[in-house]
Amino acid sequence: MNENTMIIQVGNTELKAALADNSSAEALKNLLREGPLTIHMRDYAHMEKVGSIGRSLPTNDEPVHARPCDLILYLGNSFVIYYESNSWNFTRLGRVEDITPEELKKILGRGDVTVTLKLAET
Repeated sequence: MNENTMIIQVGNTELKAALADNSSAEALKNLLREGPLTIHMRDYAHMEKVGSIGRSLPTNDEPVHARPCDLILYLGNSFVIYYESNSWNFTRLGRVEDITPEELKKILGRGDVTVTLKLAET
């Protein structure tokens, strides 16, 4: 497995994400070593998809200007995919790679979405 790359499956589409270098991303990797994680996400404020991880991870909150394609840990237990910008105290988990914000927004669609997270295979 490539320990620094995560796959986010949305329907039939697989997105590749580079994971951050912090204890929060490390805890997420440890969770994914147990197997894929499916998260039901809801749209929030027309800027992000957010869903419960099902357990708490360590936080590394700092003032962050989140941009489209950023992956954020919110309140230690919520996984967030940004498709618009926002500033707040967040913990960075990583960033979706090789996709435009417009493509990401189209893949995520309107309303709720279910995603599956897993570590990339080598």
